Amino acid sequence: MDRRQSLKGLCQAASCFFFPFRGLLSRSPAAGESPRDLPYYVDIAERAGLTAKTVIQGHETKDFLLSTTGGGVALFDYDNDGWLDIFLVNGWGLREFSKGSEPSNHLYRNNRDGTFTAVTEKAGLVRHGWGQGVCVGDYNNDGNLDLFVTYYGQNVLYHNNGNGTFTDVTRESGLLQPDNYWNSGAAFLDYDRDGHLDLMVSHYVGYKYGLTLYDSNPSLVGEQSPVLYGVAGLEGTRNTLYRNNGDGTFTDVSQRAGILRPDPAYGFTPLVADFDDDGWPDIYVADDSTPSLLFRNNHDGTFSENGLLAGVAYDANGRAQAGMGADAGDYDGDGRLDILKTNFSDETPSLYHNEGRGFFTDVSFQAGLAAANRSVKWGTVFFDFDNDGKPDILIVSGAIYPPGINSRHTMSEVEGRRLLFRNAGNGRFEDVSGHAGPGMLESHCGRGVAIGDVFHSGQLDVVINNINDRPSLLSNQSPSPNSWLLVKLIGTKTNRAAIGSRVIVEANNRLQVQEVRSGGSFCSQCDLRLHFGLGRSRQAEKLEVRWLSGGKEIFERVQANKLLTIEEGKGIISQESF
Repeated sequence: MDRRQSLKGLCQAASCFFFPFRGLLSRSPAAGESPRDLPYYVDIAERAGLTAKTVIQGHETKDFLLSTTGGGVALFDYDNDGWLDIFLVNGWGLREFSKGSEPSNHLYRNNRDGTFTAVTEKAGLVRHGWGQGVCVGDYNNDGNLDLFVTYYGQNVLYHNNGNGTFTDVTRESGLLQPDNYWNSGAAFLDYDRDGHLDLMVSHYVGYKYGLTLYDSNPSLVGEQSPVLYGVAGLEGTRNTLYRNNGDGTFTDVSQRAGILRPDPAYGFTPLVADFDDDGWPDIYVADDSTPSLLFRNNHDGTFSENGLLAGVAYDANGRAQAGMGADAGDYDGDGRLDILKTNFSDETPSLYHNEGRGFFTDVSFQAGLAAANRSVKWGTVFFDFDNDGKPDILIVSGAIYPPGINSRHTMSEVEGRRLLFRNAGNGRFEDVSGHAGPGMLESHCGRGVAIGDVFHSGQLDVVINNINDRPSLLSNQSPSPNSWLLVKLIGTKTNRAAIGSRVIVEANNRLQVQEVRSGGSFCSQCDLRLHFGLGRSRQAEKLEVRWLSGGKEIFERVQANKLLTIEEGKGIISQESF
């Protein structure tokens, strides 16, 4: 029995212990072992209390497009106790549900002992319907994070009341849509930098196609449904941009902001970041089967779509891909945010290197991602799993037909495995999925993924929304000894959640750049706090905050292994050691 098999047996034997007793499940490095040794991810969701399934029920013999999407997840601190809670978007079905068994969204409160308690009903978040995505932001700057959930039909804005409950304010906020849409991803952003969070919503296919039932064509190999062959030829959609009026209401400004100018497409996930380093947030949209879009901020309340010119609309061969999820990160430490996009099976993930001034080069093959083309890829994140200061990559995959949709479709093991790539530091990534613990090897029909330090350990945990299954909560039972920093920003002139603000860290002879971001991954929300690996350094030589309002604050010799809270204009207001 080798060392990893022994460790796996130890983890299984210790399954009765709660997660905070990390020492019971961890190991010390063996003699001569490098600090760059691989993580060992274990799915602890069930014993942590994350047991409710995300349900999508289908037709016995027919397929429908809506069954293939959905499944966002959000990590955010809804009750301001300093610990990350979990919100999971649910689905619906074509069959009747008995009273009390209807699928609903799920909010889990972090008990701060390695377990979670379901508080959905208590929080006022029970809702039925075809849920799709979620994003988080403080739209009224009251210090409480609000929820925006997208649906097939009508979206919902939940105002956080600050007492553990939420109120549906969709109608009074002006976000009730005049018609039903197939809404997909969403992101809060302050595109005009007025200190109030605006809202970008992507739409997928024309509403009428969502529940159209398709009979299998016997002439196709394996009696495959037309759904499998994608959305090409169906009615496309355009995105929607809402401006925050500063009084708790929003106005649709899509037309005058230039968001409606591009041809109809099939939008999934909006990704907001300052891609051209001019201090203003831009918007990238991962589109399925059509060119992806990049809306460049013109600084006057309008955008210009220049995805083709910027080099992010197509792959290196000039082909449109079936884009699903997206994330931004500076993987090579050059101070510019690069773009990672997930695509369908038989397509490689797309890694676009930022060449400066908002122009990109497709380096997917050079970076070593070309072999990841066997499964349908959905949520994705840049994250530093070993705290060495070099962002790694996680991609969640899942079959286009979730298990249980109908009796004709099954999912192979390879279709639902996670893809983990370690950053080699030379512009290339190494696929370490098969050597990073059972949590990476288990097969689930994954969709959205979010990351954050759930257990105050200095390590990044992973939450995945799986269709027709309980969620996954992956914790690293072989944590790196490297140092880290966790940075929480509070805006004053900037929106209070500081979304769109940038943090630059210099440590361990490396530059790291991150921005506070709403949305991304696949229709999901990661922790708004920014996590930096520092390698063996015991401090960050320099930490610079570039507030979205235009201000700048610089801190030197910042001690490692702490959560820093920085308030605009006041500097570091608290430091917490985990």
